[in-house]
Amino acid sequence: MSQRLNRREMLQGSALAAAAMLACGRANSAESNSPNEKLNLAFVGAGGRGSANLDQLKDHNVVALCDVDEKRAGATFEKYRKARRFQDYRKMLDTMAREIDAVVVSAPNHIHAPASATAMRMGKHVYCEKPLTHSVHEARVLAQLAAEKKLATQMGTQIHASDNYRRALEILRCGAIGTVREVDVWTKAAEGGGSRPSDTPPVPATLNWDLWLGPAPQRPYHPCYLPRQWHFWWDFGGGVIGNVGCHFMDLAFWALELRHPTTIQAEGDPVSGETTPKKMTIRYEFPARNQQPPVALTWYQGRCSPRVADHKIAAWPFCFLFVGDKGMLAVNYGARVLLPDDKFAGYKPPAPTIASSIGHWKEWVAACKTGSPTNCNFDFASAVTETVLLGNIAFRTGAKLQWDGPNLKVTNCEEAQQMLGREYRKGWTL
Repeated sequence: MSQRLNRREMLQGSALAAAAMLACGRANSAESNSPNEKLNLAFVGAGGRGSANLDQLKDHNVVALCDVDEKRAGATFEKYRKARRFQDYRKMLDTMAREIDAVVVSAPNHIHAPASATAMRMGKHVYCEKPLTHSVHEARVLAQLAAEKKLATQMGTQIHASDNYRRALEILRCGAIGTVREVDVWTKAAEGGGSRPSDTPPVPATLNWDLWLGPAPQRPYHPCYLPRQWHFWWDFGGGVIGNVGCHFMDLAFWALELRHPTTIQAEGDPVSGETTPKKMTIRYEFPARNQQPPVALTWYQGRCSPRVADHKIAAWPFCFLFVGDKGMLAVNYGARVLLPDDKFAGYKPPAPTIASSIGHWKEWVAACKTGSPTNCNFDFASAVTETVLLGNIAFRTGAKLQWDGPNLKVTNCEEAQQMLGREYRKGWTL
């Protein structure tokens, strides 16, 4: 026990110079080449997105890997032969509680919350892919747990660490487009629809279907759900907005200090009880914050904002358009454009004032070791995730929701209130 405590103290208090690096925005991380300063990491989800996260954290000690699909995770298992293998994250965390410092959750959305919550209750730092959770209630629970346990957390919205976002934020803050009262966010992605299959093919020998379902309601296996189409079934994912909404709303929340919308209204394709819509429009209204006025944020799925339909940026597959009283700023992952073109011809942006990130994953690693901040911690991530998921609830109910965010309450629609969470299958807990 004393050896374990000494190691944890060392990780939490290593190198004051590392904290200084983070504060100054230097490209170096808080890590060192000393083996005993590496984190002991466990991964929930080792194939697909889990494999990509492993590549970013491979310099640490990968001590445990959990995946229900031996075929999909096969290459990862082969690459990290020294790591112990599991199919059930509950067994992994229980068995290796003393060896694990932090957990990376890259499983499908419906596994995010129960796996993250279990790890945090055991005192483990957590990195979780977006969206943070499958339900609004789960998002609030994870944020509260992270605060109570004082753990290092990060949601997988990697682009938040980009310099392009920082330069866009500086343009907004210097008042180039004036006061922002509207934001249009669009993606031309249009996936979803369909009905539950009636045939019941056998479960592949390499897949543990019961564990894949986890807390979700029981249903027969079908290949239509895997490896990624689960995103477009309500029981497992949140559709297009669930898949990319946290990415695309991220900059608006950061730049405008958004938190809880007060109303949410949606329309789109016919509502299905099984599958998510291909096309949908959601309007969120946010209250005034500090010195900033109320903001209307509109999500366009399957088309661009009609506001710029005749402009060249309408060809962008996705965009975050800030609308001010002096102009507009369009941003995507790698570009930013001020509109109208003629007004901003020759515009010179302000000198950079926001330091570069040391890197999205490195922020989390440094936080695990030193307690330094992360930009997409679970407090920030939960607010974005809740907003994304509330849009789906407004769409499914057809109601204009009145939302009391601080109290986690839909004040005008009991059906929507019931959709904030769901009962887990027996044997699974949050």
